[in-house]
Amino acid sequence: MAVSEKKVAFLLTRGVEQGELTSPRAALDGAGATTVIVSPAEGTLQAMEGDWEHADTFDVDVPVAQARAEDYDMLVLPGGTLNADSLRLDEDAVALVKAFFAAGKPVAAICHAPWILAQADLARGRKLTSYISIRTDLVNAGAEWEDSEVVVDGNLITSRNPGDLDAFNRAIAAALS
Repeated sequence: MAVSEKKVAFLLTRGVEQGELTSPRAALDGAGATTVIVSPAEGTLQAMEGDWEHADTFDVDVPVAQARAEDYDMLVLPGGTLNADSLRLDEDAVALVKAFFAAGKPVAAICHAPWILAQADLARGRKLTSYISIRTDLVNAGAEWEDSEVVVDGNLITSRNPGDLDAFNRAIAAALS
């Protein structure tokens, strides 16, 4: 199936790190994929720059309670401290992440987003990376943490921070191809 026929869900909520949403989304849209924002929140979401500065707002396309892994070819989890912390406490968000893993579909997480993998008990036995401040949480959840700009372990793609977006975008585009 061509990338132009693929559909990618971006799971996020308020407090998402703007660049970790917009850069991968632009890369996939530019390759011809269809991208949608899935969220437990309704309406418009406030993105952030570095957790402190308000950035742009984004409309939710699909409520997370209505999202199904079988409707998408990939799941992308952008970072942002507040975003990731909120998502890992949302049962529907965690269930959606688990469903993508159960279906063997690519899941990509950057920065603080791997917190959700730990919450879903999907970090155990996996090689991954993340923002350095959640390294201990991931190791305690059974992950093998690596300080690399991108780590690919089977269907899981992880990256550290906005400085690694070019490598992250290449990895997710390759996984979708």
